[in-house]
Amino acid sequence: MAEILVLYYSRSGNVAEMAQYIARGIDEVAGAQALVRTVPAVSTVCEAIEDTIPPAGPPYATHDDLRRCAGLVLGSPTRLGNMAAPLKYFLDSTGALWLSGALIGKPAAAFTSTSSLHGGQETTLLSMLLPLLHHGMLVLGLPYSEPDLMNTRSGGTPYGASHLSGTDSDMPLSDEEKRLCRALGKRVADTAVKLAR
Repeated sequence: MAEILVLYYSRSGNVAEMAQYIARGIDEVAGAQALVRTVPAVSTVCEAIEDTIPPAGPPYATHDDLRRCAGLVLGSPTRLGNMAAPLKYFLDSTGALWLSGALIGKPAAAFTSTSSLHGGQETTLLSMLLPLLHHGMLVLGLPYSEPDLMNTRSGGTPYGASHLSGTDSDMPLSDEEKRLCRALGKRVADTAVKLAR
């Protein structure tokens, strides 16, 4: 069974909801299963140690989750056109995985949520793809064979799934955004299963 890691940071819950739709897409592929993980918040004052299990939601990711996975889908809200600090902090700690080449050749993709339509969806996705490229991963996006890319009035890019959450982060995922999340999960899972043959 190809285990696809859906690794994300979410503050208002929108990225967490997207992760669930991506996991559904992964689980629809024969021979693949989703493993959903998150990362803890970081402190601007001092380094703090979180419990290994958060009070709610999926467990925190470990380097072993990355080492074992057959594919990765990475998610973060947009922070000034970039990924959020907690996800970047976790990725910055993966130097040993880079040295060992543990992620080389594994398929990967990214997803994000922004408060405004032009709030940096695509630059945030690209910021998440950079460390994946450094790890030697096979970066996947959403092809235009997905009709929702041409029809959406909210999120959705060829660089990965995205969501427009509104200035109060309270806009629900549109039907197009949900389908694009599932399509991204399916694409990574299908690629991982094919590579394992």
